[in-house]
Amino acid sequence: MKHFRTYTRHDVLNMTRIRRYETKLGEKIRVLESAGSLASFLDDTSSRFILFGIPEDLGVRANFGIGGADTAWAPFISSFVNLQSTDRFTGEEMALIGYFDFSEVLGVIEKNARGMEERIDALRHAVANIVDEEVEGLVKMITSAGKVPIAIGGGHNNAYPLLKGAAKGLVKSGRAVKAQLNAVNLDAHADFRMEEGRHSGNGFRYAMQEGYLGKYAVVGLQENYNAQSILDDLYSNVNIQYIFHEDIFIHEKLNFRQAIAQAFHFSDDQYMGIELDLDVIKDTLSSAGTPMGISVDHARQYMYYAAQNPKLAYLHICEGAESLLDGRTDPLMGKLIACLVADFIKASL
Repeated sequence: MKHFRTYTRHDVLNMTRIRRYETKLGEKIRVLESAGSLASFLDDTSSRFILFGIPEDLGVRANFGIGGADTAWAPFISSFVNLQSTDRFTGEEMALIGYFDFSEVLGVIEKNARGMEERIDALRHAVANIVDEEVEGLVKMITSAGKVPIAIGGGHNNAYPLLKGAAKGLVKSGRAVKAQLNAVNLDAHADFRMEEGRHSGNGFRYAMQEGYLGKYAVVGLQENYNAQSILDDLYSNVNIQYIFHEDIFIHEKLNFRQAIAQAFHFSDDQYMGIELDLDVIKDTLSSAGTPMGISVDHARQYMYYAAQNPKLAYLHICEGAESLLDGRTDPLMGKLIACLVADFIKASL
């Protein structure tokens, strides 16, 4: 994995604000002892959850979105290691291994692409041939060792390599006989666009077309932001279930808890990936942010409910940004994601 950067104990402690009479997660979380020992570390560690970052926005840009999804990881990990270590979550339940750095790839594209069409083609090529391959390889390694990956940051394009890598890893570890997962996604968008080259809007389409995604349940779709052609494809597929935001909060056909329970029941016949696109939360900074959406507490309830599933394959929180290329900023993004991950871990114990 050419673009993966590992953390040392020194790196983590440098981010941790140590105080007398307190213990922070950064003092307890497990970290690689040396850069070349990832495979053996995964086999040997007692931590169930393996945390890493994918701070990239290649997939978002390739989908004509506003860059910035690469900015969430750094504030997240800084906030996360400074959460309090308590008997409800000591930090030893998980290991922090590092993050991907694809900034060099983006730099080459921005320097050499001539015109918008060539730029989009180059971005989609990079997602398919660099990002997808490296993320898939890491996730396969983690799940092969019997662990649960937690991937933070980047665009929703990474759902595809997460599904593919986890499915292969589960087979390799003997926990599944077929390289296929289900997925539950809390999202304002279905991300089921056509196979037009890899980007943040079609990860689930590619995964299902290639057989790595079995059943797909998406909760929180917004009527105004999903094309009729996509809705037709969702409706005609018996392996897809979707619930509109409007049916929960405007038409009141069911409540939020019922909606997520229905999604998990639909998907519980095999291992499943848990997806949370932060643009589903009202006023959260992302390329597709909106003033309409669920509350932060709804997202926390989703984390709590999802973590109790006995067939967890991975957790993926994506699309959030601390700053976007258009100048908008959100200094609390890191803290938001940190609390969501903490909710997930606590509920799983």
